[in-house]
Amino acid sequence: MTTPAEKAELFRSLHVPGRPLLLPNAWDVASALVAEAAGAQAIATTSAGVAWSLGSPDGDALGRDRALDLIARIAAAVGVPVTADIEGGYAADPAGVGETARGVIDAGAVGVNLEDADHGGAAPLLPIEAQAARIAAVRRAADASGVPLFVNARTDVYLRAVGDPGSRLDEVLARAAAYAEAGADGLFVPGLMTAAELSVLAEKSGLPVNAMAGPGAPPVAELAGLGVARISLGSSVARPPTPWSGGPRWSCSGRARTSRWPGRSTTARSTPCSPPDRRRRRRPAPTCGRRGACPGR
Repeated sequence: MTTPAEKAELFRSLHVPGRPLLLPNAWDVASALVAEAAGAQAIATTSAGVAWSLGSPDGDALGRDRALDLIARIAAAVGVPVTADIEGGYAADPAGVGETARGVIDAGAVGVNLEDADHGGAAPLLPIEAQAARIAAVRRAADASGVPLFVNARTDVYLRAVGDPGSRLDEVLARAAAYAEAGADGLFVPGLMTAAELSVLAEKSGLPVNAMAGPGAPPVAELAGLGVARISLGSSVARPPTPWSGGPRWSCSGRARTSRWPGRSTTARSTPCSPPDRRRRRRPAPTCGRRGACPGR
């Protein structure tokens, strides 16, 4: 039987620059099992997808206990290593973030994503020193547990368009150095999509780089050639569908009310909707001259 420490070491060994770990993101037990059955070597949770599946918005609004409960259920259901997106750590200070990390380890996960976005704060990101203190608290909690938790440090410099575009890569590298010194094992920069910048990051950050696949990003093979060590999908696979994406429309009447799907603007109705009329309608007979002869018949 594999111990948590052995599973953590296995997960760490999968981060190889140039031969990246392809990491699907799950939001519940069913999606995790589908990913495992498809051949995933490890599974990550998506914090946005987890929050949406539990009826909560993304952005540190879910709460520690509900997040840990979901992480535990996924980790118990699959045999591969699980890494958990814990947003900003579900706590206001480093001590609280360390407590969250202990909960993640107890839940059976062997990695975390920890982001530096300051949700609700005056600035878009936490100061470097403040985030480094949170990462250090996670590392201390992991060391005390005996499980070498993989700490993937996420910085939202690009995602939140911090500063002048020409200075963002330097800001990321400064944060990467501080986060590595605090105990981070990997670096994730959502929103950074260009091959040139990803190549510089892989060369100079000193940490295995996690890139995100999807529209606008280089293909997987190119990301591997750039030295990326991990490729994930994020919340894209968990996003709710648009209200109508083809096929027969439903007929609705009654007073409309707003539906608050994260990132979506849709409407729902206070009265039931009628399904589309799928009865086959008889086409009228063609009229092709007095003798009824039509070309091509």
